[in-house]
Amino acid sequence: MNELDIFLAKKPLFYDKIDYDRFPSIWQKYKGAFLLPKIIHIVGTNAKGSTGRFLAHYLYKQGVSVGHYSSPHILNFNERIWQNGKNVDNDILNEHHIRLQLILEKKDSDALSYFEYSTLLAVSVLQKSDFIILEAGLGGEYDATSVFENDLSIVTPIGMDHQNFLGDTIEKIAKTKLKAVRKFAILAKQERIVYKMAKEMSRKKDIEFFRYGYFFTKDEIAKAKRAVRSLSLPEFFSDNLLVAMAGAKFFGFEIKFRALEDVKLFGRAQKIAPNITIDVGHNPLAACALFKSYKNKKIVLVYNSFNDKDYVKILEILKPIVKRVEILPIYNQRMEKIDMIKKALLSLNIKYCDFKECNENEEYLVFGSFVVVEEFLKYHAPKAKN
Repeated sequence: MNELDIFLAKKPLFYDKIDYDRFPSIWQKYKGAFLLPKIIHIVGTNAKGSTGRFLAHYLYKQGVSVGHYSSPHILNFNERIWQNGKNVDNDILNEHHIRLQLILEKKDSDALSYFEYSTLLAVSVLQKSDFIILEAGLGGEYDATSVFENDLSIVTPIGMDHQNFLGDTIEKIAKTKLKAVRKFAILAKQERIVYKMAKEMSRKKDIEFFRYGYFFTKDEIAKAKRAVRSLSLPEFFSDNLLVAMAGAKFFGFEIKFRALEDVKLFGRAQKIAPNITIDVGHNPLAACALFKSYKNKKIVLVYNSFNDKDYVKILEILKPIVKRVEILPIYNQRMEKIDMIKKALLSLNIKYCDFKECNENEEYLVFGSFVVVEEFLKYHAPKAKN
């Protein structure tokens, strides 16, 4: 382990309560040590990772220096910080970790959460770029990524997730997400209540919201769909691609979809073998998207779930495409008890068994969270390339 790994290992990944004042106050204290470029802030429930990577990759292909910060990672911490076509290497990460340790007082360095410190590290690494694309964590208004003045917000689809922190209705969740918007925002496809709230916010706070379709002709929408098919991605990714390209158009870039022919989306509906697809989604909105892409098939679902996820709803959505569920055992304090998942499967009349290995004669979808995909890739699957 290097110095950064050792340092981060001492910080818990999850908290029952979040101190919303800590990171803003620490940023105000030290922001003079950073010189930030244009910042594009991505908030929402689903599609943040793919939307951000589409946009980052496209800007890079246009000759722009660009960084992309996303979370969590699947296999290596380096996945969180991408710059100009590749994940940042360990030497650069450690160089900036040492820099932060020299800048921060020890009490502040120790106080920062894993995500807060990772965010500050990413900004240190990427600050000399022309653009930084910052993906929010679970929140919006109070997320660590929201302390930075941004030039554009991109609001991906908002749905039910992290209800214990964000609220138990779409309206409550959308409220905290939309409060992260500063000046301009591009909206992905949303439920009607989200559009209504954006309209009210626009009137009260002089914020300009654009629906992503505003930026495109019918011909461009058709080209986006062809580009997604050429990448062997499910059709729903065409919306994510168009939202990302709306961000590029906002800053004056012309769109040439062929520039995306070599983009890589690690863990997002990714085929790692002819009969195995992995997806890090973990909420009903993600399940709905995958259901549509598999609607004419029957697959074996390799699954497990955190205890704070609505896994009953997720399994109910996926039931029509599931031949059976194979439960992947994971030893993590946040995972639901296996007996509870089995009880849900019984109530839904879905066949299940424990996962042992993949059969080359059946098609598998590995789904349930970054942790589920990580476990599968490390111990049960061909090595994936990111």
